[in-house]
Amino acid sequence: MRFTRVRDLAGLALVATLVSWLVIRQVYGDLPPFPAYVPLSLVVLAVTEIVLGWQLRSRIRRRPGTVPVQPLLAARAVALAKATSLVGAAAAGFWAGLLLYAVPNTAVLTAAGSDSRTAVVGVVCALAVAGAGLWLEDCCRTPNLPDEDQQVRPA
Repeated sequence: MRFTRVRDLAGLALVATLVSWLVIRQVYGDLPPFPAYVPLSLVVLAVTEIVLGWQLRSRIRRRPGTVPVQPLLAARAVALAKATSLVGAAAAGFWAGLLLYAVPNTAVLTAAGSDSRTAVVGVVCALAVAGAGLWLEDCCRTPNLPDEDQQVRPA
């Protein structure tokens, strides 16, 4: 498995933005207003992954007082990190698509003003989740330790 690249996440976010904007402009009148607290659940996930990343980084680098990480736990953490960074990028695209539709229509549509504020919060929270996923994935990298079997050559 490869580590997630930021350009892949940016591409996913752009595609999600385009698709959500196209869908929202067709069905916006049928949608209920978006409550401001909806995207805040993403912040809980981001904070959880940041804390998990700090703990795993200490354990992987075998800092004193920590228990070594089992390989399966590290693999699961990498899978979680990869999944949440993708979900964060897709969610950022969705909220950006809503923002692109709601901001120009603020003067025309009553709900567009509050939906614009919710979309801004949603983009920020989704980017936080994507960043936390990348952080957790980076924390699961093994440090470059010199081989103990390799003899050191004098300079």
